[in-house]
Amino acid sequence: MADVPARMTAVLLKEGGYSGKNEGPAISDASLYLEEAEIDVPTPGPGQVLIKLRVASVNPSDCHFIKGEYGQPRQKGKPAGFEGCGDVVAAGKGAEALVGQRVAFVASPDGSGAWAEYAVTNAIMCIPLRPDVSDVDGAAQIVNPMTAMAMVDIAQQDGESFIISAATSQLGKLMTGLGRDLGLKPIAMVRREEAVESLKALGAEEVLVTTDPEFEAKTAAISRALKPRVFLDAVSDQISETVFVNMPNGARWISYGKLNPIPPKLTQMGQFIFMNKRIEGFWLTSWMGSTPPADQMRVVQEVQARFADGRWKTDVSAKLPLRHIVSGLADALKKPDGKVMITP
Repeated sequence: MADVPARMTAVLLKEGGYSGKNEGPAISDASLYLEEAEIDVPTPGPGQVLIKLRVASVNPSDCHFIKGEYGQPRQKGKPAGFEGCGDVVAAGKGAEALVGQRVAFVASPDGSGAWAEYAVTNAIMCIPLRPDVSDVDGAAQIVNPMTAMAMVDIAQQDGESFIISAATSQLGKLMTGLGRDLGLKPIAMVRREEAVESLKALGAEEVLVTTDPEFEAKTAAISRALKPRVFLDAVSDQISETVFVNMPNGARWISYGKLNPIPPKLTQMGQFIFMNKRIEGFWLTSWMGSTPPADQMRVVQEVQARFADGRWKTDVSAKLPLRHIVSGLADALKKPDGKVMITP
């Protein structure tokens, strides 16, 4: 680590554990949860690598996490940030082969997050990047793309049509395009009428606008025509429940996010008895823990190929330097149809 400084800038969590609240991912003031600090550069242990950050991404899961609403506890005083792209500059025993490589990575469970000039993580949480994959795409290479691949694979097993909520999100757009490429018929849900044509261009067979007064009637008609049996839902609210009750027999409501902090009320319990419907959750962490390595590698290779040849791309709504995260994150997150990216 001769060329690595002893100290670095990082954005740290101000609180530990869970908040016990369910406010959703909206951030009104990042200083409530984060603070900038100068800390020691971490040292990689056995099986770990030290990564010099190029770009980190901001996902809804990051926002839930820093607020204490995610599926794992915060560690007070540790850097935030789940995902990024950077160069491996040092390694512990057993991970030396990665030194010098540019990688996509997810943060280590020990709390060395990506919103820092340097991060330590386990070597198995790194994916060496092809030279034709950009840093921005590399920084968003794991959480959204692998979730998209896994969930569309689930949808494909239950017919040719499926429904996607929050379809203008980065993940929603990835799933829409992937569904089209696989010969499926994605049904996209959006809040704004002006997003309809862009989603149809990406591959949506139909687009439902949730603010349309005829939303429920149109949902029912499309459901009768296309018979979608999988609903991939990032919002998980009462509108989601309306969609679900209009889906056909055997429908699966797969919740992978809670963008709306107000949970839905179930209105037609008989559908679970007589129509064989079910509600379930999806968490990429669980998928990675239960999916064989060979299948994961196939997904990783396909993800990189899609970014390299332009079938997928990461839309960026804002870029923030590390030193501006605390003051600028709330405003940056208000910009639609793209992802906030963090630079050193």
